[in-house]
Amino acid sequence: MLASSIPPSLLFLLLLPPPSRHTEIIVTSDPSVRSVELHGGPLSHLVLDPGAGRLYVGGIDHLYQLNSDLELMSHVRTGPQMDSPDCLPPIVPHDCPSATPTHNHNKLLLIEAGQGAEPGSLIVCGSLYQGICDKRSLSNISQLIYQTSNPVDTQYVAANDPRVSTVAVVITTENKQEGGGAGGVLRLMLVGRGYTSKGPGDIPPITTRRLFPVVAPRRAFSQEEELGKLVVGSYSEYNNHFVKAVTHGNHVYFLFSRRDMWHKKEYRTYASRLCTSDRSFYSYVEVPLLCHGGYNLAQGAWLGNHSGEPALFVAMAAGQASTPVATGRSALCVYGMAKLDAMLQRAQEVCYTEGGRGVSGQEEAYIEYAVSSKCLKLPKDSLSEYPCGGEHTPNPIASAVPLPAMPTFTSTTQLTAVATATEAGNTIAFLGDREGRLHKVLVRSDWSGDLYSSLTVDSASGVSADLLLDDSQQHVYVLTNSRLSKVPVSSCERQTDCQSCLAVRDPYCGWCVLEGRCSRKHLCQRHMQPNHWLWSFEPTNQCVTVQSLQPANQSKDEQTQVTLSVVQLPTLTQAESLSCVFGLLPPQPAIVMGTSITCQSPAPELLPPMLTGSDHMILPVSLVFGHVTITRGNMTFYDCGAVSRLNQSSQCLACVSSLWRCNWCPLDQLCTHNHSCPNQHIILNQRESPGPTSCPLVFALQSSALVPLDLSTTVVLQGRNLDVYTDEAQYVCVVEIEGVQFNLTAAVEKTHDNTHTFTCSPPVQLYDCSAGQSDCSQCRAVPEEYGCVWCPGSPAPSCVYNQSCTSVPANTCPPPQISQVQPVSGPLEGGVLVTVTGSNLGMRYQDVVGRVTVAGVQCVPQPEGYQISTRVVCELQPSGKQREGHVQVTVGTTPSGTSTQVFTYQDPQLLDLVPNKGPVSGGTRLTIRGHHLLTGQRSDLSAFLGPQPCYITKWQCGGGDTQLVCRMTPSWCVGLGPVIRRGRSQFGFCSVKLRELFPALPSVTLTTPLSRTLSEHHTCRELLRQPIIEVWVEPLEVQRVKRRRRLALLTAKQQLVFNSTMMTVSERCSVLSSSQMTCLTPTVTPEVRVKGLWFQLDNVRIHYESIKGKSFTYYSNPEFFPLNREAPDAPYRFKPGGVIAVEGQDLTRAISRQEVTARLGDQECEVKTLDNTHLYCEPPEIQPMSVDDSNELPSLKVFMGNLQVDLGLVQYDSDSLLSPVPLAAQISLGAGAAVIILSVLVVILMYRRKSKQALRDYKKVLLQLETLEINVGDQCRKEFTDLMTEMMDLSSDVGGPGLPLLDYRTYAERVFFPGQQVAPLSRQLDLPESRRQTVEQGLQQLNNLLNNRLFLTRFIHTLEAQQGFSQRDRGYVASLLTMALHDKLEYFTEVMKSLLQDLVQQYVAKNPKLMLRRTETVVEKMLTNWMSICLYSFLKEVAGEPLYMLYRAIKYQVDKGPVDAVTGKAKRTLNDSHLLREDIDYCAMTLTVLVKNGVEVQPCPVKVLDTDTITQVKDKILDQVYRGAPFSQRPAADSLDLEWRSGQAGHLTLSDDDVTAVIQGRWKRLNTLQHYKVPDGATVALIPRSQSSGGVSQVFQTGEKTPMLEGEEEEGLRLWHLVKSSEDPEIPKHRKSSMRERERAKAIPEIYLTRLLSMKGTLQKFVDDVFVAILSTKRPPPIAVRFFFDFLDDMAEKHGIDDPETVHIWKTNSLPLRFWVNILKNPQFVLDVQVTDSIDAVLSVIAQTFIDSCTTSEHKVGRDSPVNKLLYAREIPRYKQLVERYYSDIHSAASGCYQEMNSTLTELSGSFASEMNSLVALHELYKYINKYYDQIIMSLEEDSSGQKMQLAYRLQQVAALVENKVTDL
Repeated sequence: MLASSIPPSLLFLLLLPPPSRHTEIIVTSDPSVRSVELHGGPLSHLVLDPGAGRLYVGGIDHLYQLNSDLELMSHVRTGPQMDSPDCLPPIVPHDCPSATPTHNHNKLLLIEAGQGAEPGSLIVCGSLYQGICDKRSLSNISQLIYQTSNPVDTQYVAANDPRVSTVAVVITTENKQEGGGAGGVLRLMLVGRGYTSKGPGDIPPITTRRLFPVVAPRRAFSQEEELGKLVVGSYSEYNNHFVKAVTHGNHVYFLFSRRDMWHKKEYRTYASRLCTSDRSFYSYVEVPLLCHGGYNLAQGAWLGNHSGEPALFVAMAAGQASTPVATGRSALCVYGMAKLDAMLQRAQEVCYTEGGRGVSGQEEAYIEYAVSSKCLKLPKDSLSEYPCGGEHTPNPIASAVPLPAMPTFTSTTQLTAVATATEAGNTIAFLGDREGRLHKVLVRSDWSGDLYSSLTVDSASGVSADLLLDDSQQHVYVLTNSRLSKVPVSSCERQTDCQSCLAVRDPYCGWCVLEGRCSRKHLCQRHMQPNHWLWSFEPTNQCVTVQSLQPANQSKDEQTQVTLSVVQLPTLTQAESLSCVFGLLPPQPAIVMGTSITCQSPAPELLPPMLTGSDHMILPVSLVFGHVTITRGNMTFYDCGAVSRLNQSSQCLACVSSLWRCNWCPLDQLCTHNHSCPNQHIILNQRESPGPTSCPLVFALQSSALVPLDLSTTVVLQGRNLDVYTDEAQYVCVVEIEGVQFNLTAAVEKTHDNTHTFTCSPPVQLYDCSAGQSDCSQCRAVPEEYGCVWCPGSPAPSCVYNQSCTSVPANTCPPPQISQVQPVSGPLEGGVLVTVTGSNLGMRYQDVVGRVTVAGVQCVPQPEGYQISTRVVCELQPSGKQREGHVQVTVGTTPSGTSTQVFTYQDPQLLDLVPNKGPVSGGTRLTIRGHHLLTGQRSDLSAFLGPQPCYITKWQCGGGDTQLVCRMTPSWCVGLGPVIRRGRSQFGFCSVKLRELFPALPSVTLTTPLSRTLSEHHTCRELLRQPIIEVWVEPLEVQRVKRRRRLALLTAKQQLVFNSTMMTVSERCSVLSSSQMTCLTPTVTPEVRVKGLWFQLDNVRIHYESIKGKSFTYYSNPEFFPLNREAPDAPYRFKPGGVIAVEGQDLTRAISRQEVTARLGDQECEVKTLDNTHLYCEPPEIQPMSVDDSNELPSLKVFMGNLQVDLGLVQYDSDSLLSPVPLAAQISLGAGAAVIILSVLVVILMYRRKSKQALRDYKKVLLQLETLEINVGDQCRKEFTDLMTEMMDLSSDVGGPGLPLLDYRTYAERVFFPGQQVAPLSRQLDLPESRRQTVEQGLQQLNNLLNNRLFLTRFIHTLEAQQGFSQRDRGYVASLLTMALHDKLEYFTEVMKSLLQDLVQQYVAKNPKLMLRRTETVVEKMLTNWMSICLYSFLKEVAGEPLYMLYRAIKYQVDKGPVDAVTGKAKRTLNDSHLLREDIDYCAMTLTVLVKNGVEVQPCPVKVLDTDTITQVKDKILDQVYRGAPFSQRPAADSLDLEWRSGQAGHLTLSDDDVTAVIQGRWKRLNTLQHYKVPDGATVALIPRSQSSGGVSQVFQTGEKTPMLEGEEEEGLRLWHLVKSSEDPEIPKHRKSSMRERERAKAIPEIYLTRLLSMKGTLQKFVDDVFVAILSTKRPPPIAVRFFFDFLDDMAEKHGIDDPETVHIWKTNSLPLRFWVNILKNPQFVLDVQVTDSIDAVLSVIAQTFIDSCTTSEHKVGRDSPVNKLLYAREIPRYKQLVERYYSDIHSAASGCYQEMNSTLTELSGSFASEMNSLVALHELYKYINKYYDQIIMSLEEDSSGQKMQLAYRLQQVAALVENKVTDL
C-alpha cells in the first residue's frame, strides 16, 4: 500500500463553510464519466480497498468513504483544531499562545490489511499536532480503532506543514525479536517526509513506524531505536520532496527529488531502495533518475508493467531555475525495474569493494547525507554475502551515475499523476495534468508513446497525484481539488459500427466481426482467429468490406446470380453459413468460395416499386451471419421503360446512352433490356455498340432559329438514320405557336451520307400591325399585303389589321407636325445639318424632297437621315445675308407644318485671343472672344492652331458676344494662327507664339509638406497661367461597390492625359515667384473618399505621391468646444492679462500652429500654444470691437484653412478704478496729511499693479506648463513604448495563476483590521480547558442574541453613546460584528440599512452633505466591510488585472531610475515630495545572473543601475527570476547573498555594508555596484546567505517595504545612499531662509517637473485602464453597488432631498472614497505584492486624482495648488464624466435588484463563512459588553419590546456562562 501528499505547486489554502450536503453528483458532457463534488478542497489523497471496492478520500478537515459508484457511505470532520506548528501536543492555550484554529490537511491515507481474524484499518495522518496518525474502521471511517490523546515525540509521523510532502508504505515482515519464533508477524510503516522549519527538527527523512503488534510500553506509529531510520547531517540543505513509496519484491522504493549537494547543488529526482527485512537501513542506496530534456522534478509515479516486465512510470517536470518549483514543461519517463535494481546493485558493489570508483577511476558511488562513513574496498563477494548490508558495510550509498531514459511522452502542461494498465499485451498510461485533463497514451515496446485521447475531467483544477484503477481495470478514479471522478478506460461499446470503432484508435477497442460490436479483445469469443477481431489501433486494419458486386446493376425485370467479392472475410466452421439480404426482403442463402460469395437476386415481383421520376433504385445488399450484419454493399436495379418515359423528346438517345444496358426498338418505340424487338429491328446500347448512334433523329435546324415579325421565313431541318422507316407515309412539319399546332408540308431530300433535309412549306410569316407604327404615315407605309390600316376609332387612333378596325379606315393622313428644330442658328455660308423632328412627316423620303424650307431658304433633305414620319435631316443652304424665320415641311396636298422655333442666319467674328504665347508641351487655356461664335450646334464647332486641334472646354455667352476656352495640344511649331471651323465654314485670327522654353518637363519640390497648405518650387513659371491643385474624389457608395473588385492602377508618369470622367475638386495656386507657389488644399466633403492629389501645370500633371513617396491624407475637421461649455449662450468672462484656453479634439492632427489664426472681434488673438486638445491665445489688453452688428461683445473665431469656428462671445472683466483723492481733503487738511494720503494711494496702486502682474505671470506659467508637457511628449511616447514592450510578457502571465490575488481570508484580515499584526482572524480562544465548554456555550448564546435586531441596534447605539468608546473602538467592533455575522449576510445587511436610516435622520437635521464622509460610527465601518465582502469577486474577475498591471508599470518605471534606499526618494515618481531632485549620475547595466533550470545553469540578463545598492540589485534579480510569482512565495532578499563571479575562481560576495564601506565624518555610505566597480555584463549569482550575515531592510507580512530610517544609528554613524538627509534639528538662526527664499524653494525647477510629466505620460494608459475598469458601465455594475445606490436614492426621496449634489456626495463617500481609494492606495490588500515607499508615493497621487474625480466641485488649479493636482488638471474633467455617467447609468437602470441581492448575499454567506473565526470575534465583543455591562443592561430594560423578549435576562445568562458574573438570576 502507498500514499503521498500533493506537491507544493498544487497547494492552496481554501476554507470551507459547514456543508449542508457533503457530496453533489456532477453531470458532465461525457455521460460515461461520473463525478461527485466533495468539500475539503484541495483534496489530496485517494485510496482503494481492493477487495471491497470502497474508496477513501482525504482533504482539508474532511475524510470521505464512498462505494465504487461514488455514493457517500461515511463522512468525518477532522478539523479545524487549536494548534500551532511551534508547539507540541497536547495543546494547552496557556502554554502555547501562538495556537489558533488550524486546518487539518490530510498527509497520509493508507490501508493496513488485516491479519487472520483481525480486521484491516485505514491509517489517517494529518498536519495537526505535529503530524500524528490514527486508525479508522475500513467499513465505517467514523469508527476510531486507535487514537492517541497524549502523543509523544516518537509518534510524530507526517509533516506539520501543508506544503511539505509525506509518503508511506506498509510492509509485513517476520518478527524475529518479539515473536519468540519464526511464526511472529511484524507490520511496519516506512515513512518519507520532507523538511519542516517548525516543530521538532530531529525527525529524519525516512523512518520506520510500528503498526502491529503494539504491546505496552510500545505505542502505535512510534519511531523506535531498533526499527531504524535514515540518519542525515543537515536535512534542510537537501530539501527532500517525496513523491511515491512502493514495495517490489523484497525491497521498498522511495521516489523523491532533492538538492544534489554532491555535484552542482541543483535539484534532481532520485529512487532509493531498502530491503524490507533491513531494520537498520544498512541496505539504503539511491540512484538519480535522468529524464532527457531537462525534466528533473518528479510529480507522480506508478509501479506497473511494460512488455511483461515491471517498470516505474514517472511523471517528470522541468524545474524553474535552480528551485524545486515545477514549470509546465513535463514528460513521462519509464524506468525498467530490472535496470533500476542493476544500477542500485552496481552502486552498492562499487562502494563495498572498489572504494566508490569504477574501472576508469571515476567516482561512481559515494556516501551521501553528510554522515561519517565512506566507500571501502571489502572482499569481492561482500555484496553476495551481505545483499542487505551489515554493520561493517558503508551507508547510505548514492550513485553518481544516473539511470537515463528518453521521454515517452512530453507535454507543455505540467503532468501531475500517472497510472498504467495492460490490455492484450499493450501498456496504456493514464496521465493527469494541472489543467484537469486526463491523457491516454499507448506505450509501445520501444518505449515511445502515442497519445490517442485527452479528456477534460475538471477544468477548474489540476489532477491529484493519486490516480487509481478499479479492481476490474475498467475505470480510472481521478481526484481533483474538489471532485472525484470515475472515468472509463475506454468507450468501445459506444461505437456502433466497424468504421467508427476503428476510427477511434483506442488500444482497448477492436471490432468483433461475427458479433457485430466494438469490444475489448478478451470479450470477443474468436479473437484468436484471423479477421475475427480487428484492432482499432492498428493502422493497417480495415473493416470487412464488399470490394465489388457482379453484376453491380441489373434490370428489375430479370433475376440473376450476384457475386460479392469480400475483403477480410473471417473464416467459418463447416456447420456455419452466411446469408444475403437485399433491402428488407427475406434472406437468401449464400455460397462462400474463398473471398467470393454468390447469392440469388430477388424475383422481380418482390422488388419495391420505383420512385416517381427515377429510372433506377439502389438496394443495400447485406452479408448476414445469424442476426449480425457483417458487411454491406449496394446494388442498382434499373427500369429501361422509365428511361424513355422520362425523356420524351429524345427517347432513343436517352435509351441507348443511359448508364444501364438498355436497347431501343425504333419500330415499336420501346426501350428494353432485352436484345431483341417484336419487329426485329433493334438499336443496341452504346456500351455494347460503341461509335456514332444509330437512332433515327432530327439533329439540326439548318435555317435560323429566329423568325422576325415582318419577314417570311422557311424552316429547314436535318435528320439521319431514318431508313428504318420503310413505309410510304408522308413527313409533316408541326409548328406550335402560342399553344396552337400548325401542320406544314415537308419536302424531303436525301443525301449520300444518309442525311435527310426537310423543307417546311408554306414559309412562316409572323407580324403585328401596331408594332412600331405609332402614327398614320407609319401605318400607311406598311405593305398592302399585311392589311394594316389607320383606324381612327376609340379609344384612340391606332394601326390595326384591316379586319380588326370597327370604323372606316383613314385614306389620308393629318398635316405634318414639327416638335423640334436643332440647331436654331447657322452661318450665312450654310453647310450645317438641320434636324427636324415631329410626326406625319411623310411615308417615304420622296414625300419631302424639295418640300423643306428654313427661314424661307430651301434646305436639301438627306436620305440617310430620313425616318418615316418622324424625322427629316436637311443641309442648310447659303442665305447671302442675315435673316430669321420658321421651318416649314409640306407633304402631299395637306397643309404645311410650321415650327414654333425661329431659325437665325448669323455671321460669327473673332475679336480677341488671350494669351498669345504658351509652352510647346500644350495644356495652355486659350480664351477666344468674338461675336456669334456659338452658331449652329456645339458639336459642329472646332478650333485649330495650324494643324493642331485646340480642344474646346468652355462656352460663355452674353448678349451678342461669345467667349470660348480651349486647351492647347502639344506642338513644336512656332507662330501658328488659330482657325475656328463650323461645319464647312472656317475663319481665322492673329498668330500665337509658342515659346520653346521647356527643354524638359516642369519639376516640383515640396518645401513645407503640410497636410493643408502646400508650398512648392517650380521652374518656367512665367508661362503657366493657372496652376492648380486638384484632388480626385469618389463617393463612398461607389467606393463600396468598387471594393468588391480589384482595380488595376497604372503607375502615373509625370505627364498624363486629362481624364474628364474623374470627379475632382480643385483650388488655384498662388504664384509667389518664378520658382515658388503656394497651394491651399481644396475643400472635401465627408461623403467622399480621396483617391489622389496632383498639381496641374497646364498640360503637365505631377502627383503628390511621386514627390513624397506616400499618398496625401485628408483628416476629419478638428472639434472645438465652446468657451463657456456650461452655458454656451452666455459670454465667456475674461480677465485682462491672461490667456484664453480653447479646448477641443484633434487640433494638431493635420495642421501646425503657424497655420492657425484666431481673431477676437476685429483684432487678432495671438496663438501661443497648440496641442492636440488645447489652443492658447493671448488677446489684446483692451476689449476689441465686435464685427457683428447684432452684438456689442466680440466673439472668438478660430481659422484653420477654410475652416472657421465661432467659439462664443467674450466679455472682459473691468476693475473699478480707485477714486482720485478728493480736492476737499487737500483744503481741509494740511500739506503733511495730503502727502501721507498720496503715499498710501501710491502704495496701494503699486500693490494692485504687482498683483495683476503676478496673476498674469502665473497664467503664463500655466501656459508654459502646457507647453512643457507637450515638449516631453516624445519622451513619454518612448518611455511608454519601452514600458509596453516590458508589459507584453507580463500580460501573458496575468489572468488565472499569473495574477497574484490574495485568498479571501488574508484579504478580509487586511481590510477589516488594517495595521494589526495579529488580527482576530488568526487567533484562537485563549481559555483553560476546564472553562472552554462553558464559555463556548455562552458565546453561542451571545451569537443568538446578536441575531436579534433589537438587541444588536440597542447594543451599538449604547456603545456609541459612551464617551470612552473611541473611534478606533467603533471600527474594531464593526469588524468583529462583520466576522460574527458573516454567515448571515442578509441579516447583517438589514441591520446595516436600519442603522444607516438612523444616520441619515441625524444628518438631514444638520448638514446632509457631511454624511459618510468619515468613519465616525460603527455603521460606517460596517458599510466599508460590507462593500469589501461584496466586491471581492469583482476585484478578482475585473479590477484585479488592471490594478496589477498598473502596479507593475509603476514598479518598472520607478526601478528604471535611481531610488534612494535610505530616504525612499526616486527620480521617477509622480509625487514631488518623494522626488529625487539632485542630478545623480547613473548608468544602466545588464548583469548576467546564473539561474539553475533543472540540471542546466542558464544565464538570465537582468537590468540594474550602477547606483543601486546590493539589496536593490537582489530585489531586481528576484523580480526577474520569480516573475509573475506571488511575493510571499519567493525568497527574501536578505536571505540570499549576491556573489560576483569573474574567471575560474574569482568569487566575491557583495553586501550593502562591509569593511570596504566609505565613511565620511559621521556619514556612512551604502555600498553600490559602482562602489565595487562591477562592470556591465558581469556574471553574478544569488546564493543562500551565511548565518552570520544580516540584512538592512525590513519586510513586513503585509507586503509593505519601508526605506531605511534616516536616523538609524550604526556605531554612531548615519547611513546614506544617494543624498544625505538634510534634516538637522539645530540650524542657526542666521542660516534660516527668509520667507521669500522658502517660497522660491517650493517652486519646482523645470527639469524636475519634466520628470513628473514624463512619468505621468508613461503611466497614463494604465491609470485610464484602472479607472475605466472601476467605473465602466459596459458590463453590469456589481449588484451590491446597484443595490446600495438604490437605497441611497430611496433615502433621499424619503427625506425630500432633491439636491442631486447631495446624493452624488453620498454615493461618492460610500463607494469610491470608502472602498476604491483604499484599494488604490494599498494594492497589497488584494494582491500578493510588495509595495515600497517609492511605489506608495506614486499610488497616493493616483488615489488623490481618483478622489478629485469623484467630487462635484469644479476642479480649479491656482497658484497655491499642489503639483500633484497640476499634473492631472487636464484628465480630471474626463474622469469626472466617467463618474457622473457611472452614477447616472446605475440610477436610470431598472431597479428591483433586492431579490437578486439577497441571493448574492446568501451565496457569499456560504462561500466565506468558514474563513471567519466567529468564536474569537464573539469573545472580543463580549469584552466590550463586560466593559459597558451596566449601561447595556439599562438600555435593554428601558425598551418595552426588549422587556417582552427578555433581552436583558438573556444577556445576564451569557455573562454568567462566560465570566461567572454574579447577576440577578
